[in-house]
Amino acid sequence: MSMPNKPASWIAGAKSVLLKDLRLELRNKSVLGTLLIFVLSTLFLVLFATAREDLGPRTKSGLLWIVILFTAALGLGRVFLSEEERGTAIFLRLHTRGGMVYLGKLCYSFLTLLCANVVSSGVFLLLLSVEVALPGLFILTICLGTLGLAGATTLLAAIISRTARGGPLLPVLLFPLLIPLLLSAVEATHLSFTGQSFTTDGWSAAIGSLVTMVSFSGVVIAASILLFDYVWEN
Repeated sequence: MSMPNKPASWIAGAKSVLLKDLRLELRNKSVLGTLLIFVLSTLFLVLFATAREDLGPRTKSGLLWIVILFTAALGLGRVFLSEEERGTAIFLRLHTRGGMVYLGKLCYSFLTLLCANVVSSGVFLLLLSVEVALPGLFILTICLGTLGLAGATTLLAAIISRTARGGPLLPVLLFPLLIPLLLSAVEATHLSFTGQSFTTDGWSAAIGSLVTMVSFSGVVIAASILLFDYVWEN
């Protein structure tokens, strides 16, 4: 294979994996349906628990990201377990490279989690009567946080799929890894709610958090691409 064709072949391989997963999801609606049920149940529980409380913007942003975090841990943990159970993992190993599988699964995880996060964020803002002073900052934070979650979860899901009891391992491995991302996401979300910090406007104050989220996503995805061949083949 010539060097100019390598990027095209990787994109084609990743696209094939993505389309396969999307077709299965549209047919079965297993992952997204489970995520939406979990999200709505959790949000109504949060509403019931905080109905009489006057929560601050930082507390509300923390609650939102707790819901998003557990949604990712619940829904994306079976991204590779389902391949092992159906026996299609062997087919993927024979006909595609590990990097293509990772990129395809990453795109699938990102799109699935983004759909769930859009619903959860909208319902959360509605139920808790949250006013967003900077909608652009809020949307950007949700997208960057979703990308970081998808990047980390996809690699860990591949690792635990090779273990006998992998399901419960994902939250244990995931939570410590995501601390920098979650702290930055909560801070940026808080600034999008208030519109300003003590000394400056919200966009300027959120630059550090946004840079941290971009850096986290970039490092995690780059490291995952480099490590995934070993994880996938062994």
